[in-house]
Amino acid sequence: MRKPELAPLRLSNPLHLLALGFGAGLSPVMPGTMGTLAAVPLYWLIQGLPLGWYLALLVVGFIAGIWICNAATKAIGRHDHGAIVWDEIIGFGITMTAAPAGWQWVLAGFVLFRLFDIVKPWPIRWFDRRIHGGFGIMLDDVIAGIFAWLCLQGLALFR
Repeated sequence: MRKPELAPLRLSNPLHLLALGFGAGLSPVMPGTMGTLAAVPLYWLIQGLPLGWYLALLVVGFIAGIWICNAATKAIGRHDHGAIVWDEIIGFGITMTAAPAGWQWVLAGFVLFRLFDIVKPWPIRWFDRRIHGGFGIMLDDVIAGIFAWLCLQGLALFR
């Protein structure tokens, strides 16, 4: 059953559909993790692109995400509700930038991103608490994605 505050969100609205990670954010348990899980097939679709195109898609996804997350936030009247997971999708994409091929690396990237997104070490937590709106929703996950990317690249370097 959908939480009452999410009633204004409609999967028929493209902005809401994306904000909710194609419905993954509506999961009653761990919506952020489910949103990241929804990012995995999207990553598999774009992983073979040249790096420049991959990064361009992430930039477009980030910029669009500001608008997408802001629209969902305004619809429900609550900042950064757990059901809004477009930021997790872009954060995971950042984590997986130039990652080695193989399901083990996807799993490692998934775990690392979720770790940084949940724990929110400094400066992630600082930004999460001080920057609001669509930009704020996106920013903390971008930083978590960068931290996870650094760790994943470190692991790849020493494999």
